[in-house]
Amino acid sequence: MAESLVETRIPQQKLYESKPFPAVISPSPSLPLPAPSLLPLFTQTITTHKPYLDSLLHQSGALLFRGFPVSSASDFNDVVEAFGFDELLYVGGAAPRTSVIGRVFTANESPPDQKIPFHHEMAQVPEFPSKLFFYCEVEPMSGGETPIVLSHVVYERMKKKHPEFVERLEEHGLVYVRVLGEDDDPSSPIGRGWKSTFLTHDKNVAEERAAKLGMKLEWTEEGAKTIMGPIPAIKLDKSRNRKVWFNSMVAAYTGWEDKRNDPRKAVTFGDGKPLPEDIVHDCLRILEEECVSVPWQRGDVLLIDNWAVLHSRRPFEPPRRVLASLCK
Repeated sequence: MAESLVETRIPQQKLYESKPFPAVISPSPSLPLPAPSLLPLFTQTITTHKPYLDSLLHQSGALLFRGFPVSSASDFNDVVEAFGFDELLYVGGAAPRTSVIGRVFTANESPPDQKIPFHHEMAQVPEFPSKLFFYCEVEPMSGGETPIVLSHVVYERMKKKHPEFVERLEEHGLVYVRVLGEDDDPSSPIGRGWKSTFLTHDKNVAEERAAKLGMKLEWTEEGAKTIMGPIPAIKLDKSRNRKVWFNSMVAAYTGWEDKRNDPRKAVTFGDGKPLPEDIVHDCLRILEEECVSVPWQRGDVLLIDNWAVLHSRRPFEPPRRVLASLCK
């Protein structure tokens, strides 16, 4: 154990194979935190103890840092930088977001009364982050948690309960279809317009970037339609040698809804056949049963291994400001 960091327990944690999920790291009582001037001590500690933190993330799938002096977006950017992971630009994702500072941007800015369903970050595109950070700058009045769930547990439960469905998923994969406006629509959880999705105002450049992602792009009167897939719905997490439920099936089927999109058409089997509604909703129930939901506290930093863990967002009462950063 690193001498300046201690693993602590919180009531919401679950045990999987006798390991707590998520792992919770707090300052050692011997450290005179949380004076803001001690942020450099925290970032230095991260750098010094990176092998220990990497190992703990590999074991648990998610690390919650609580009680450290992270009081602004700039501080959070310093924490992300201290880990030394390469940045992944948000190209091809659906969520409306705003860049804040450095590698930091807002988490999904969809309205507070909307729930964001469980998903692996950017599972619907080939280049997705291996890790992502969240930071609570302003804790919600109520609600607004970011529930997390271990993906291999979801896969194992689904395979046991719906073996034929899982077999079809493994054989055919999934196709995701999304209709985009020209500009961002902040009233929608998938309201990112084509210009910010592809980081350009030029349709030719957008087509090139879509093609690089393996995505078909069709222009419409209102904007564009993207067709992604078939892409795998189940992946092998090679570092842990286990299969994971690496898809946005439930998120698309239950949440990709706005004035442009019908969620039941947003995702199908790779052969174009529709998904059985009862099984999708059963998967949602399993996700809810297995998830861990920790109320945010100001200054919390959550590091998620995107290969191991799905995340979501509960509705909340404002104010709430949670920032994010994606890593290759």
